[in-house]
Amino acid sequence: CIRIADANDSRYHERFTLGFHASIFGKRSRELTMKRLPVTVLSGFLGAGKTTLLNHILSNREGLRVAVIVNDMSEINIDAAIVRNEGTLSRTEERLVEMTNGCICCTLREDLLIEVRRLAEEGRFDYLLVESTGISEPMPVAETFTFVDEAGHSLSSVSRLDSLVTVVDALNFWQDYETYDDLADRKMGIDDDDHRNIVDLLIDQIEFANVVILNKCDLVDPAQLVALEGFVRQLNATGTILKSQFGQVPLKEILGTELFQMTWAEGHPDWLTVPRGQETSESDEYGFSSFLFQARRPFHPIRLWAAMDLQEGVLADVLRSKGYCWFATHHTEAFRWSQAGVSVRFDPDGPWMSTVSEDEWPESQEDREAILETMFEPWGDRRQELVFIGTEMDEVVLRSRLEECLLTDEEMEQGPEVWATWECPLPIPAEEELATEDDSTS
Repeated sequence: CIRIADANDSRYHERFTLGFHASIFGKRSRELTMKRLPVTVLSGFLGAGKTTLLNHILSNREGLRVAVIVNDMSEINIDAAIVRNEGTLSRTEERLVEMTNGCICCTLREDLLIEVRRLAEEGRFDYLLVESTGISEPMPVAETFTFVDEAGHSLSSVSRLDSLVTVVDALNFWQDYETYDDLADRKMGIDDDDHRNIVDLLIDQIEFANVVILNKCDLVDPAQLVALEGFVRQLNATGTILKSQFGQVPLKEILGTELFQMTWAEGHPDWLTVPRGQETSESDEYGFSSFLFQARRPFHPIRLWAAMDLQEGVLADVLRSKGYCWFATHHTEAFRWSQAGVSVRFDPDGPWMSTVSEDEWPESQEDREAILETMFEPWGDRRQELVFIGTEMDEVVLRSRLEECLLTDEEMEQGPEVWATWECPLPIPAEEELATEDDSTS
């Protein structure tokens, strides 16, 4: 399923000019006439911080005209919504493409080929950024650039892979990695000969990368960080290793690097070993599943927080959850829900649009129509819209426990004035913290 956020139909151009800014690329400013659109692919396990890194790039690219492809395995592309709401893309000059209900390393691989070619042939972008889903392997994505389409053309004729960047969650990495024995004992593979699991995915994402970013370093003990860096270097002896907080790294280290080389890729023993069209889906290969939870009434903050015990609560078998949520005690404020492993954040995302005068809505007709689609009486666009991803989730039980956290009919009748008097134990940043802290997930 592909949704294109900008449907402008531009004439195809054979060439375009790529201007490298010295402040971004650390090189003498110059213009290079190029035939091929450079591409950087962002990979990393669930909740590592790919979207935060993407928004950092978009906020600091200094005039570089970019196209962005955001992939999400669920039916609602939360990450694309976050990028769109950040306002870092120009509606007139740039484009955001959403690819949902699958993964670009397998089920959406052919769609990726089509979209990259389409964006490259438009000839109006300086760069393409691809944010893959959290369970995507970078190697099959890179292999897509070697595919030949029905007309006998390859993506390599109109685009080139510049770099493969993997974001590692420094806070949760060892917790995910040390689940190896449990997953093997549970025999999560397709059959007795399938030994793939989450650990293999983590390793694949690190090994086949030109740049590895250790993110959330501010949340990790220095000794643990040294151990993690050493382990990553053992897995990837040639890649660049960067450390970051909130995905903030020098862009010269990840864009315009020309680090990806076909000779390097061809040296990997698994390069092009899986025939085109015979890829295993992410659900079969790793046992991942996802579901969407939606509701049109608020969470009771006390019940929700009590239910969120990470060991035995609603998130015990959830590897990643994200989306938008509505809390009764903060009736007018939308919140962004982000959980990865033991890290849980509820960040204010501005007022619900139903509380804002239409004169203050975005001017774009497309944006206005998207807002109107979320409006339902009597509470407007206030809602729960959450995606949960895991390997052993019991969807029926999890849905039931989440529904128990919603306000009852009697509580709904009490109204916002009463709700505002309730205690809120949720870890919501205070206003003074928001003034000095990034709004997004570390």
